[in-house]
Amino acid sequence: MSENVTADLLHALVDHMDGPDIDREGWASLAMILEFPDGAFNEAHGYLYSPDGTISAVAADAWAVKPAVDAYMGSYFKDGDALPVQVLVQLDRTNGKYNVTFEDTDETRWKMTPRNRKVFREELRPTFD
Repeated sequence: MSENVTADLLHALVDHMDGPDIDREGWASLAMILEFPDGAFNEAHGYLYSPDGTISAVAADAWAVKPAVDAYMGSYFKDGDALPVQVLVQLDRTNGKYNVTFEDTDETRWKMTPRNRKVFREELRPTFD
């Protein structure tokens, strides 16, 4: 791993993402939710956004990305600190901008439900002004 834990996290998520219908080369942006139920990382899932409007569901192999997730979280939290319940990682590959947002308590903040299913994917789409 490099000295830049954020770059390592982004690379790990991109390198280990998979899904039924993804275009590995043609996507423009990514939103990935990292899940920490009971204070331990166990899942990474989200969406790829293509320039043509296609939105593809993706997930990253949790075991493969765990070292990068642990290094990133370790740069913000000390041993024994409560970890957030979710982390939203957004990357716009076209301009190199990214954002990482911690959710400390609300485990449903980035969950798709019947009520939000029509807007959920767009709400996660990276937008940087």
